[in-house]
Amino acid sequence: MLNCSVILDGSAQTAGERTAIIADGERWTYERLDRAACQFANGLVAAGIERGDRVVLVCPNRVEFVIAFFGILKTGAAVVPVSILSKRRELSFVMEDTEAKGIICFEGSKSLSVGEEGRAAFSEADSCPYFWYIANNFSDETVEGVAAIKTLMAGASESFRTVMTEPGDLAVILYTSGTTGKPKGAVLSHQNIFTTALTAGRLSSMNQDDVSLVALPMFHCYAQTVQLNAGLHCGSTLVLIERFDPGLVLQSMQDHDVTLFCGVPTMYWALLNYEGGDKFDLKKIAFNLRLGCSGGAPISVEVLRGVEAKYQFQILEGYGLSETSAMATFNYLHRPRKVGSVGLPVWGVEVQVVDDELNPLPPGKRGEVVIRGHSVMQGYFNRPELTEEVFRGGWFHTGDVGQTDEDGYLYIVDRTKDMIIRGGFNVYPREVEEVLATHPAISLSAVVGVPHEEYGEEVLAFTILKEGATVMSEEIVAWSRQEMASHKYPRIVKVVDSLPLSATGKVLKKELRAQIEAGGI
Repeated sequence: MLNCSVILDGSAQTAGERTAIIADGERWTYERLDRAACQFANGLVAAGIERGDRVVLVCPNRVEFVIAFFGILKTGAAVVPVSILSKRRELSFVMEDTEAKGIICFEGSKSLSVGEEGRAAFSEADSCPYFWYIANNFSDETVEGVAAIKTLMAGASESFRTVMTEPGDLAVILYTSGTTGKPKGAVLSHQNIFTTALTAGRLSSMNQDDVSLVALPMFHCYAQTVQLNAGLHCGSTLVLIERFDPGLVLQSMQDHDVTLFCGVPTMYWALLNYEGGDKFDLKKIAFNLRLGCSGGAPISVEVLRGVEAKYQFQILEGYGLSETSAMATFNYLHRPRKVGSVGLPVWGVEVQVVDDELNPLPPGKRGEVVIRGHSVMQGYFNRPELTEEVFRGGWFHTGDVGQTDEDGYLYIVDRTKDMIIRGGFNVYPREVEEVLATHPAISLSAVVGVPHEEYGEEVLAFTILKEGATVMSEEIVAWSRQEMASHKYPRIVKVVDSLPLSATGKVLKKELRAQIEAGGI
């Protein structure tokens, strides 16, 4: 028997008076946090939530997310965390796809309409009987006539006998971004969640003295695994900020003596290009900050080295997907780091690079990355055919192109679906982006393929210039011709002010392709 809510329960028992969460200027001890999660669980059970039900959770990085997340797990139900940027159509799809019994939705604000979108989605859902708001003010009991979670918790006991589940039972459903059609829900079990929390804590040498800044959204597997679950299991302190902002990040690091920071490449890029750092005590920040982790997408070597030089802390890169509970490989603390590599397989996980016939490839040869081990999902929710397809040969097929070196370190080349085929030659956008990052005027780039009558596809680069830089697109093309093979360099360069980003900070190449198809370039 195993219920991964023991992640919070255990620390509440052994470190109850320690600070678990700092959010919105308030400190929550482990004991207080666990009592609130128990109240929430009692409220859910009284409303009719049972073991095996699914409950959708739409909330930014607030303490209510943590309370709801573990409260749902305590009841034996499964959590379905969803992006706060979701629209009613997307929320309706998830509710219907999971046959959700309830939805818990943040009220939103003037700039964030998630509450309105959630209410609309709920009104259209025939099969979901319960809706609760997370109010902007935690003391509010109703919002527009709808019960807030405080009402659910009011009068409920602060103790709860956790419903025991089996290790393989459903705990969390994480929906993918849906770049190839409708989103699909990766089913993570209690064992997936618990073992990856243990692994993440071990890899970062996390302990009770650590203070982790959570700027990544906790509805995403990266922050959920590496920070929320691992951090609470280790008894450390989590500082929550609702949205990433370089100034707010540095302010929080300074004020709370942050020791651990996790980010995606675009966050590190923003920190590198942030001009207001001088107003913070960067020496103090560097003294306390012992480790930065990067994941979600491969980080540019130029950005990694630039951030390390500017802020004086080490960044270790890892690799994982929602389907692998965010963990597959990592650059170990106590082993040589290889810049540009996503490291070695983590404990209990096997990683191979294979050809189209599923034969393992030798070091230096590119192929698809496949994974098996304790972190790998059970499958896609109610998608048996798709599950069978991605588990060909007993391995989970990531769709990522990679290669290993002689020491077993993995290098991610690109997504299989992002690969450009120009005149019969394979072009990997990330490789082109790495080269463009060395141009003295380019700050960030995203490379995609566009249809071409003669070559099938042509290479197009969207670029953001550095502050104060002026360079013509034609000049970048000419420079690229000198730096890259003839089939790789971008023949088309479009200088832009910004790139579309997901809620987790990934460049949305799907949107860039949509602009191309619509003739918006």
